[in-house]
Amino acid sequence: MTPLSNTSLPHLPPEIVVPAYDRSKVTPGIAHISVGNFHRAHQAVYIDRVLARPGQQDWGLLGIGLMENPHEALKAQDMAAQDCLYSLTECAPDAPNVVHVIGSITEYMYAPANRAATIARLADPAIRIVSLTVTEGGYYVDENGAFPLDHPVIAEDLKRDVPHTVFGLLTEALRQRRESGAGPFTILSCDNLPQNGHVARAAFLGWARARDAGLAQWMEENVTFPCTMVDRITPAVHPEDVKRLDAESGLDDRIPVFCEDFIQWVIEDKFCAGRPELDAVGVQFTDNVEPYEAVKLHMLNASHSLLGLSGVLSGYRFVSEIMLDLNEVALVEQYLAFDAEPLLHAPPGMALRDYGRRLLHRFRNKAISDQLLRIAFDSTSKLSMFIKSTAMGVIAHGRPVERIAFVVACYAEYLRGRDDKGTVYDVVEPHLTDEDRVKAASTHLEDALDMTAFAGWDLQESTVFVQRYLALRQSVRDRGTQVTLREVISTGE
Repeated sequence: MTPLSNTSLPHLPPEIVVPAYDRSKVTPGIAHISVGNFHRAHQAVYIDRVLARPGQQDWGLLGIGLMENPHEALKAQDMAAQDCLYSLTECAPDAPNVVHVIGSITEYMYAPANRAATIARLADPAIRIVSLTVTEGGYYVDENGAFPLDHPVIAEDLKRDVPHTVFGLLTEALRQRRESGAGPFTILSCDNLPQNGHVARAAFLGWARARDAGLAQWMEENVTFPCTMVDRITPAVHPEDVKRLDAESGLDDRIPVFCEDFIQWVIEDKFCAGRPELDAVGVQFTDNVEPYEAVKLHMLNASHSLLGLSGVLSGYRFVSEIMLDLNEVALVEQYLAFDAEPLLHAPPGMALRDYGRRLLHRFRNKAISDQLLRIAFDSTSKLSMFIKSTAMGVIAHGRPVERIAFVVACYAEYLRGRDDKGTVYDVVEPHLTDEDRVKAASTHLEDALDMTAFAGWDLQESTVFVQRYLALRQSVRDRGTQVTLREVISTGE
């Protein structure tokens, strides 16, 4: 096998797509916080494309690992060992896989090793955009748009001279930039949040106001926070996947990634310090991202939540398995047609029914076979992002609540950590409080509707919803998820 490095690039087989630019001439103009698989399969791919264009060599990526844990520390070591190169295998449902070597990340820093140095690097005037993939729950902004200064993580960070959180790191970097005259950078959220730019703005300005009111005002007047919509199914990579991908590519790659062949990025064109020519490589710029993000969040991501929660309870572990279950497919089809689509306003040129059909086609891509436990991860945050507005709209319009009640019941049962077959699985819910866990386990099933995940949904004000939720949750316990699902889909609209 061939190790990945700058020196090995010219000698790779011709069927492997390598960077179409001289990496030695690339310098970072974008810093990305939290370099996970999705970033490496999405934003880094677009930047890889743009670097091949004339005059774009100063838009490379500086990757920054934020979390202090062994996994992130190892990733930093692997990135350094491979000159920040990695392979990306794009998997089409009906064509051979294509292996790319992505070279757009040219530097990598592990922030916990030296946070002061990380802040200084972010203060470099060459960095004009800082993008983020810190997960849906990583912004701490509540349902009212407020940033909770009393949250233990935030309160502790505000006391530090050198902060640890992403809010503190970027705010301190902006303070140094203001003092040096380097000017602001754009903060670009790439997480699956409605109006993610507004959420990021509320979080960073909330932290800054608590730290330095004058700096917060300067940020408010100068820093831009564009909204974005990102889309590409990118599964987690387990050790067996690394072996498989390396065997297929012939590369000795410690950190390979694989993904579907579909990719989309829509961005609000609002950048205070310039931007790369992303519009020339497939990125769509617009004055209003909201219709695009609403469709994606409330159709694709919501469908994932339905499949993830009901699928894990039923004993499925991969999307490729669950898409062979016609009842699970019918659940998604009915949810999209009767619950989500009637409440959405499609962007110009988009037919929602066609979008839904394409989603199901993408989900059937066996080469991807995303993990349902990964999809179910942090449902406490995801449900409010992906299901809440549809649930409230369905109830407000007096429409049948079967599918909404079913997914709520499945979430509450999923938290028990045991599927219908008796198999125990890990429940990874970083934003589930101890009080939430007590409510989820309560013998009074209605108590679960008071959990953090349902804050602001007003579910208990609907007698019809509460009755169906109680009946369906009891049915899942007594008869199993699949029997209950058949009852749900049999009602049709």
